[in-house]
Amino acid sequence: MTRRELAGGLMIVSPATAFSYQANSKVTFGVIGTGGRGVYVGSHMTRDANAQLGAICDIFPDKIDQGKTRIPGGDKVPAFKDLNDLLARPDIDAVLIATPIFLHPAHFEAAVNAKKHIYCEKAAGTSVKGVKQLLAASAKADPTKTIQFGFQQRHSPEYLKAWSVFKEGKIGDVKQMMSYWILGNEPPTKAPTINMPREEELIRRWGAWRETSGSCIVEQDCHGIDILNWYAGNHPVKAVGTGGLRYPLPYGDWTSDHHNITYYYPHGVEGWLISIKHTAGYRDVKEQMYGSKGMLELARTYYKWHGMIPSAPLKNADDLRDRSLIERGDSKREITIDAIEVFFKSIVNGKPHNEAQSAADATYAAILGRMAYELKREVTWEEMLKSE
Repeated sequence: MTRRELAGGLMIVSPATAFSYQANSKVTFGVIGTGGRGVYVGSHMTRDANAQLGAICDIFPDKIDQGKTRIPGGDKVPAFKDLNDLLARPDIDAVLIATPIFLHPAHFEAAVNAKKHIYCEKAAGTSVKGVKQLLAASAKADPTKTIQFGFQQRHSPEYLKAWSVFKEGKIGDVKQMMSYWILGNEPPTKAPTINMPREEELIRRWGAWRETSGSCIVEQDCHGIDILNWYAGNHPVKAVGTGGLRYPLPYGDWTSDHHNITYYYPHGVEGWLISIKHTAGYRDVKEQMYGSKGMLELARTYYKWHGMIPSAPLKNADDLRDRSLIERGDSKREITIDAIEVFFKSIVNGKPHNEAQSAADATYAAILGRMAYELKREVTWEEMLKSE
């Protein structure tokens, strides 16, 4: 197989017949990539009141079988090996792109050319060149189409509630933000058995390689970075950081399993990313916004608003228990479901939005942070953009 064949035919031809979406009817969607994430998100999509599954697509027969057996209704819709065949169908209104990250720019561009609504998993690419390709495609997108990315926090009711507290000035002037992305299993000790061509290996096991995943800071930590950008109201102008490998790699070429990045934003705002992998099951995934009047803590399962309240004074200088909690809200469901609901409602209600720029900025900032700890020096946004 060539990489082009593996990627599902990246040179898209325009569909022979353009389609028009009928408002207030169910959105028919296709799943491009029926690996773990495609099955997970695609299954949630089938349960949305405004959506119905129309097709699945993957280049590997075993993954197509997985889509048929694990996505509700997957055995009752057409299955394709070439994404171009799925995109050419006029009855497909929207697509979920859940392919390896390095393929997102090309697959996103193909979906734009086919005039589909797009829900693309994060990140926007693994390289500056790839992200630029995605942004160029987005600039040509039909403005009536919704383009959304898998940065679910932006659509979580709890994150949005915290955002309203922040925007109303209730925690004052924020100059310091933190993102904690601490989680993982035990470190791997041996490489998997290799019984496939290299090109196939890079797709099936894409997460292990910088070329195909961007390393963990792009593949995973971009979520927290996106929140830092959101609350800063901009992308960082530069970054410094440290990182490295605590445990030897038996497979792949990640350059870090831990890193501490400081992002510098306009107006004197700093954002710290603290990331540690291989934590033997321990998790601490959250963001904190420190203001002059209070603090917000955001997570996928809750938000907390802290501040000075008269009813909770400290008893003495040695009593370090926190008594500052003003308000807490807990998530009622997994926030991916919230993001999916927003996606399909925007289509049905004819209120499209395009998140390509914020997704690109989160991905760029992740690449910026990776460059900072790999080069062991300060890296500016402009230098990162020239690093294709």
